[in-house]
Amino acid sequence: MKLHIDHNQTIDQIQKEFNDVYPYLKIEFFSEAHTKGKPTAGKHMLSSEMTLSKVGLKSDAEFISIFDEMPVHLLEKSFKDNFGMNVQVFRKSGKIWLETTATDDWTLAYQNEQGRELSEGSINNA
Repeated sequence: MKLHIDHNQTIDQIQKEFNDVYPYLKIEFFSEAHTKGKPTAGKHMLSSEMTLSKVGLKSDAEFISIFDEMPVHLLEKSFKDNFGMNVQVFRKSGKIWLETTATDDWTLAYQNEQGRELSEGSINNA
């Protein structure tokens, strides 16, 4: 998938496009980066209504390539290196979203599959 990134988009638009491909994952945008292996403080989470120009997008309209075998940490690094944006991937687990800090080496496809299994399993066990 190629995710289009430009100044006029909102965080919500990026999140929806990403979530269409990976329904058990979501990306959140933060004003500060997280420490490797540690979660990002919720107080730094940015509103999904913000435009990327307000987030501090550092380049003109671009694309970011995202593929199933991409590890989570590489996606997060690509957003930071190419656009100056701090993002964190979350995985669905039942009815909650977990930050993937402990599993940043897992691929997006594997994270999504684990989210599906955890979420559908919780429905079946409810």
